Amino acid sequence: MEFRWSLVWDSLPTLLTGAKLTLQLTSVSVFFGIIIGTFAGIARLSKGPFRYLAAAYIDVIRGTPLLVQTFIVFYGIPGLIQRPIPAYAAAVLTLSINSGAYVGEIVRAGIQSIDPGQTEAASSLGLSAFQTMRHIILPQAFRRIIPPLGNEFIALLKDSSLVSIIALEELVRKGQIIIGRTFRPFEVWLAVAFIFFIMTFAISRLIAVIERRMMPHA
Repeated sequence: MEFRWSLVWDSLPTLLTGAKLTLQLTSVSVFFGIIIGTFAGIARLSKGPFRYLAAAYIDVIRGTPLLVQTFIVFYGIPGLIQRPIPAYAAAVLTLSINSGAYVGEIVRAGIQSIDPGQTEAASSLGLSAFQTMRHIILPQAFRRIIPPLGNEFIALLKDSSLVSIIALEELVRKGQIIIGRTFRPFEVWLAVAFIFFIMTFAISRLIAVIERRMMPHA
């Protein structure tokens, strides 16, 4: 069977539309994931009951498949509240919660990597625990966790393909639609894989640039 380059070129506009939604979905989800993960990471290091709630959240989310989490949000929750959840909202909610669990562990590790002496010094200067965390610990921690956060963005970008199961027309779903119309899976999936590679490669280079710029100069 001859490889049809014309099909690849003809499919690109549709696939790029799906890629745009994939990037948008991933960016929004990672944004909320960082917010959730920051609170979860700080809670993991606290001494109150929130420590155990954060640990349970992180362990449950990391210990269950993203596909199952998607089914719970899109099919399970509507059954409880007797109201459907739009596919986009369900995808953002699922990916944000999933990302938050991984970011929580990244943030926890970043905070623990900061010299405890800085916390003691801040306390001696009269800073509260909140002020110390906000102005001293977190800014330094975030500089150190940029590489793993970048890896989390790339991982979530690829994992976002799972939301095609709820008929959200991101990149993978667009590919499935084209295949259903043309019956040419090899060309289409090769184009989808190439677009994913371009996105992940570009993001990894961008993260490397950001990391270099945020590193303290000697």
